[in-house]
Amino acid sequence: MGMNENVSKPLDRLSAELAGDMDRVNALIRERMASRHAPRIPEVTAHLVEAGGKRLRPMLVLAAARLCGYAGESHILLAAAVEFIHTATLLHDDVVDESQQRRGRPTANLLWDNKSSVLVGDYLFARSFQLMADTESMQVMRILANASATIAEGEVLQLTAAQDVSTTEDTYIQIVRGKTAALFSAATEAGAVVAGADPAVQRALFDYGDALGIAFQIVDDLLDYGGSTSSIGKNVGDDFRERKLTLPVIKAIARADEVERAFWERTIGQGQQDEADLATALEILRRREALEAARADAIAWAQRAKAALQAAPDQPLRRILADLADFVVSRLS
Repeated sequence: MGMNENVSKPLDRLSAELAGDMDRVNALIRERMASRHAPRIPEVTAHLVEAGGKRLRPMLVLAAARLCGYAGESHILLAAAVEFIHTATLLHDDVVDESQQRRGRPTANLLWDNKSSVLVGDYLFARSFQLMADTESMQVMRILANASATIAEGEVLQLTAAQDVSTTEDTYIQIVRGKTAALFSAATEAGAVVAGADPAVQRALFDYGDALGIAFQIVDDLLDYGGSTSSIGKNVGDDFRERKLTLPVIKAIARADEVERAFWERTIGQGQQDEADLATALEILRRREALEAARADAIAWAQRAKAALQAAPDQPLRRILADLADFVVSRLS
């Protein structure tokens, strides 16, 4: 598996379509990440916010709002709020995972320290709620507040399920819904809500974001076992070394014989790994067709995302969003 050369096209089209609004979102992000009294806050935030991320989540807010005919200003506030929530979770995740690389750069906790990463993450969560309040929409605040709680819940569930080789695919999807899909679905639903869309359209865009986020995370988990360091922004095999039970491993364990199960219990369950174990893990994943099975699941979730869009207004932005679902899985060649 590797990075398909055509994957950026739908995202580039979306970026071009939303360029004016995204300029305003980026300006608002720079304004609200400032701190008069604690200069470390913008230092840490800028390190991650300006690291070259695609800003997919705020673009989903803008796209959903425009798709539903919105012509106001609140979508700019919401897009910035979503990006702050995302950045805060990344700062916290890197501390929890003891990560050293994010988007191809050293993590904030490595450059500064864990305390700075956690506290700046807290600051960004607070800023996001200020932005939500500025929309004066209780429904939007409820959506993003619920998403924030779901994200935290998913991270705690992942922590408690970590290294447990009996973890099921259902538990994995529940974790993914928390850690990734919750913010995708909140972004698309909030954009529809602020635009005053019909409840059926709001639900359709929620379902689109949910399925897109799950497909996105499955692909990320697959790339960890077959992507390149430059394409995934971290070291290949990090999930294995960090003993994360992602979907390919869960599928391989479910199909394992006694010898393979002992291997997974030693390397993931007990954390006893040597240099040759990653190659062995890859061989087992291929032999048990776990990578192909996980890829099929990612494609199925992408198809669900595209199907949900059928209830949304039929216009060019809808077609770009449908292409985004294909883009997510096209990262696997």
